Amino acid sequence: MSSETEFSLPEGAATGIGSMPGGDAREAARVAVEAVAGLPFLPELPARGPGADMIGRTLGMLVELYARVEPSGWRFGDRPGRDTRRAVSWLAEDLDALEEFTQGYEGPLKVQAVGPWTLAAGVELRGGEAALGDPGACRDLVASLTEGLRAHLADTARRVPGARLVLQLDEPSLTAVLEGRIRTASGYRTHRAVDRAVVEGALRDIASAAGVPVTVHSCAPDVPFALLRRAGVAGISFDFALLTERDWDAFGEAAEAGTALFAGVVPGKDAPLSDPAGSVSGVRALWRRLGLAPGALGSSVAVTPSCGLAGASPAYARAALAHCAKAARSLVDNPE
Repeated sequence: MSSETEFSLPEGAATGIGSMPGGDAREAARVAVEAVAGLPFLPELPARGPGADMIGRTLGMLVELYARVEPSGWRFGDRPGRDTRRAVSWLAEDLDALEEFTQGYEGPLKVQAVGPWTLAAGVELRGGEAALGDPGACRDLVASLTEGLRAHLADTARRVPGARLVLQLDEPSLTAVLEGRIRTASGYRTHRAVDRAVVEGALRDIASAAGVPVTVHSCAPDVPFALLRRAGVAGISFDFALLTERDWDAFGEAAEAGTALFAGVVPGKDAPLSDPAGSVSGVRALWRRLGLAPGALGSSVAVTPSCGLAGASPAYARAALAHCAKAARSLVDNPE
């Protein structure tokens, strides 16, 4: 891994996944910077509508590829339309708000975009089938996304010059792509599983070109830890409650290799919040079970919500992020 893409978690780090409730960009940015001060993030506000959603926001970043909203969802087209313009406008508004609340900030700052395989599974070609079914379309998508992400990162770096940027690729559909579980437009069959080497290669290409550390987030079961590490990502973000015993070795190997682990342990929707140390008791127990060095826990694992907070109330979203920060601190103060 090059020096440009090496990443060390701040001790006792917590952060959000990306999405936040409501439509107030300034308030979302304020919370995303203040509640998780060690690793703030650029919020996404999907409640504003198409173009602010996870897929639409990333489509607005693409270079020379355009999409529009159809009744069945996002579909590629020949030219930019109002949906693309809206996505670009909302992203600029969110960056303006982030810039306002990060004046003088120096430290890591996370931005998010949908990864190539979830994008390919979620956007249709002109005929109505997902781009995933066309290898040529997938290659074009990876190239366009790579270029678009570099421009987005450069814009963010210009706005927050003291930041050390981290790019999170959201890949909730990644495992389904690998296992051939993405349904066709008819719903009667599924797209063929994409070869693991092809999946890995696309992620590696994006990670190599980004020029900043890249993490991959999936809140689905069976996160492919080993594949992601081979692709050269600096961190892996996941819903800790979905780990099973068969994931433990991969988790341990990633920790020992220095991969940053973002453990989602706090509910993404309104729920009672327990004692912060109790929220990470499972993380602490697994660390101990695997025989990993206790002193490394607080600088190896960041604490996050289990998934995005778009479905939460604004008050809960603030409380959940603050809870993550306290829970992360407990991993430093009491690793055992």
